[in-house]
Amino acid sequence: SVLLWTCVVQLTAVGETWGPRVLKGWPSCFTHQDSSFSVIEDKVLSVPARVLPPKRVYKNNGYLMVSCNGGLNQMRAAICDMVTIARYLNVTLIVPELDKTSFWADPSEFQDIFDVDHFITSLRDEVRILKELPPRLKRRVETGTVYSMPPISWSDILYYRNQILPLIRKYKVVHLNRTDTRLANNGQPLDIQKLRCRVNFSALRFTSQIEDLGKRVIKLLRQNGPFIVLHLRYEMDMLAFSGCTQGCNNEEVEELTRMRYAYPWWKEKIINSDLKRKDGLCPLTPEETALILRALDIENSYQIYIAAGEIYGGNRRMASLASAYPKLVRKETLLEPSDLGFFQNHSSQMAALDYLVSLESDIFIPTYDGNMAKVVEGHRRFLGYKQTILLDRRLLVDLIDQYNSGSLSWNEFSNAVKESHKYRKGQPTQRSVIPDRPKEEDYFYANPEECLKPSSYGQVSSM
Repeated sequence: SVLLWTCVVQLTAVGETWGPRVLKGWPSCFTHQDSSFSVIEDKVLSVPARVLPPKRVYKNNGYLMVSCNGGLNQMRAAICDMVTIARYLNVTLIVPELDKTSFWADPSEFQDIFDVDHFITSLRDEVRILKELPPRLKRRVETGTVYSMPPISWSDILYYRNQILPLIRKYKVVHLNRTDTRLANNGQPLDIQKLRCRVNFSALRFTSQIEDLGKRVIKLLRQNGPFIVLHLRYEMDMLAFSGCTQGCNNEEVEELTRMRYAYPWWKEKIINSDLKRKDGLCPLTPEETALILRALDIENSYQIYIAAGEIYGGNRRMASLASAYPKLVRKETLLEPSDLGFFQNHSSQMAALDYLVSLESDIFIPTYDGNMAKVVEGHRRFLGYKQTILLDRRLLVDLIDQYNSGSLSWNEFSNAVKESHKYRKGQPTQRSVIPDRPKEEDYFYANPEECLKPSSYGQVSSM
């Protein structure tokens, strides 16, 4: 001990003599009097150090791998659920794998869409997240010896403790191969619900490339006044999956039917389009949408940003909407082809761009209640109940049919549309609870009321 202490003292003395020269390089290129070095040094010192949350210390019960399925927002909600489940089970989560086999065939990895380092570090006080398994366990995956299963849909958090945790303890690694709607909307502990929100609204941040391009689009729109985002869910895959063919010609109906039969996991094959439309289960057509916007007194001076992929039927189907609203724009018309070149054939990254613009719009109007519509609705509630017009499609198609047949005048039609949507603008409301019928309940991510600030209808902006 005495010898060690003597060495430390000697090294300290030498360090005081030689340390400054060694640290600056020897022979020294700069002196303390060098102004340029001082400027550089000041800049370095002026950058505030990022304060990371302290790591949560817990006994690791094993590792959880997850493969998300579906489009961007279906996967986004699933990631929030899986983080929450991993935290509750005291396991290590491996960065989720994104769907590459769905209709969109997007090859994007997690880090291509989300800021993976922010995702990991911002949640370190809740759960340990790794980019990949430790080598010895990774070899199991490579040899196909990992226990893999789909969890039961809409399960209570206790299901994961009683059914999934024992499997993780037994096998060390469990792979959940389907993750959409696997955690119940209601009846969960408050800290569980709040963690789902924290992941969604804070930890899941898009990459800087997507964020920067989103800001550019929003700036371009803002330069020309207020804008509405219309999530016009009228792409080929949506129509083929739903069987909704209103306004399509015979060739298009046949094409959509062939596509539906081509995907074996689309279970419903024989669909009556007219009945489904009357039940409000079809997305509004572009022609129907134009009528509804006019009936809601949306001025034609507004910019209408189309948040969607390629509209089925192209210009023919968009003609009435473009005629009623000449300031119709989309990302492809606002940006140069070179700006979007990187995003081509990456539908989830394109959807992420639309997501950012949707959050910032003055009004958000989805024509179908799919995953993007629901998740954006919930995020806009979180941002202060920003106006989101939630269309009652079942009522609207009936009103449209009455108007087209001459049973309703324009004023009667318009007044009925406005009156029926007076309280469907994304204002505060309780999430519905339907015991034993979770699919019919309000979706947690559309209205995460446990995480929202109290508000009142008067605080919601009007059209």
